[in-house]
Amino acid sequence: MAQHNETGKQGEAEAVRYLQTNGYEIVARNYRHQHAEIDLIAKKGKLLIFVEVKTRTNLSYGNPETFVSYTKAQLVMKAAEQYIFKHDWLYDVRFDIVAVTMTNAQLQIKHIEDAFC
Repeated sequence: MAQHNETGKQGEAEAVRYLQTNGYEIVARNYRHQHAEIDLIAKKGKLLIFVEVKTRTNLSYGNPETFVSYTKAQLVMKAAEQYIFKHDWLYDVRFDIVAVTMTNAQLQIKHIEDAFC
């Protein structure tokens, strides 16, 4: 497996750990619909959260969250719409980004709520 894939998997595992520690229940990982993928779907009370995880080991080109493009956000929202319909979700939803930085053996996690507003 390519190094960037391994880094992404590690970052996603750290994001799961972070969210669970903060009271979120992970209901799905790597949810796919057509060409779209949602990294994590979490629940907290009656709130369903669709989470895009971005991981970087080098900040030379910017922070991880800046790599979530408009197109990616649109794809996530399209897949979320299908998930909501399929699971008959009747409550509030939110779109978050969890930015994971792993540099020089240091781990930093930044949770951005309502990232696609």
